Amino acid sequence: MANRIRGVLMRAALACAILAGLVPVVNAETQAFDASRLVTIGGSLTEIVYALGEESRLVARDSTSIYPAAALSLPDVGYMRALSPEGVLSVDPSAILALEGSGPQAAIDVLAKASVPLAMVPERFDRDGILDKIRIVGAALDAQAKADALAAKVSADLAAAENLTAGIAERRRVLFVLSMQGGKLLAAGSGTAADGIITMAGGVNAVEGFSGYKHLSDEAAILAQPEVILMMDRGGDQKIDEAALFALSAIASTPAGQARRLVHMDAAYLLGFGPRTASAIRDLAAALYGDQLGN
Repeated sequence: MANRIRGVLMRAALACAILAGLVPVVNAETQAFDASRLVTIGGSLTEIVYALGEESRLVARDSTSIYPAAALSLPDVGYMRALSPEGVLSVDPSAILALEGSGPQAAIDVLAKASVPLAMVPERFDRDGILDKIRIVGAALDAQAKADALAAKVSADLAAAENLTAGIAERRRVLFVLSMQGGKLLAAGSGTAADGIITMAGGVNAVEGFSGYKHLSDEAAILAQPEVILMMDRGGDQKIDEAALFALSAIASTPAGQARRLVHMDAAYLLGFGPRTASAIRDLAAALYGDQLGN
C-alpha cells in the first residue's frame, strides 16, 4: 500500500509534463520515481540538474554531458545514441532521465522493463521546448519551485537574445554542415537542433524540403546559396578541413564560399537547447550579423 501511495504522489509530481500531453515515465504504472540516485542521459538534462542545484543526486551521466566541468567527474555510461543497458544499470541508479532520441531502441526497451524507473524527456528545438525540459526535470526531482524560477529566468534571457535580431531586414542564409565524407556534405534540414538555433539567432536555414540530416548533391548545395557555413568544433578524425570545404565545387561558387564565411561553435553549447542556449543565440547572432545588432 505504501509503495502504491508513493507511486501516485510521484506521478502527481510529473503532472506538469503530463498536462502538456506528455507521459515521460515509461514504466510509471509499476515504478515510483525516486531521484535520489539519478542517471541523466542527454547533455541538456545534466546541465539543468546542475542549474537547479540538484547535482548531489547524480551518480552518472552520458558522454554528451560535458558541462559544467564538474559533471566530467561522474561515471560515464556511454553515448546517448549507443547505450548499453548493462552500463546504465551498473551504477545502481534509483531512476533514469533520458532525452528523447536516446537509444538504440532495443536498449531503451530493456531499460523500460528494468526495475528502475525511466523517464523519457521530450526534445523540441525552440524556446518552449527548453522551458518544458526544465519543468519536467524539476518535477522529476520534486524541485518545482526551483524549476519555475529557472524557467522564468531562462525564458526572459531567451526572449532578450532572440530580440537582438528583430530589426535585421535581410536574414542570412546559413548552411549547417554536420560532416563531409568523400566530398559529400551532410546538412541539417528542418526539425533539427541546427535548424532551431539558426532560426532563433535570426538566420534562415539555407536548405529546405527535407527533415533531419541529408547528404546534399552539388546542385542542391549550389541552389541553396548559403551566405554562411556553420559547423561544430571537432577534433581528430572528425575535424573538417576548412581548405577542403571551400575547395568543393558545391561550396566554392556560393556566397559563403566566395567570402569564405565559416562559423565554428562548440557542439554542446550550440545544439544543447538547455540553460545556456540564450548565450549561444547571442554568439551565433553576433557571428552572423556583427555590428548590425541592436544594443
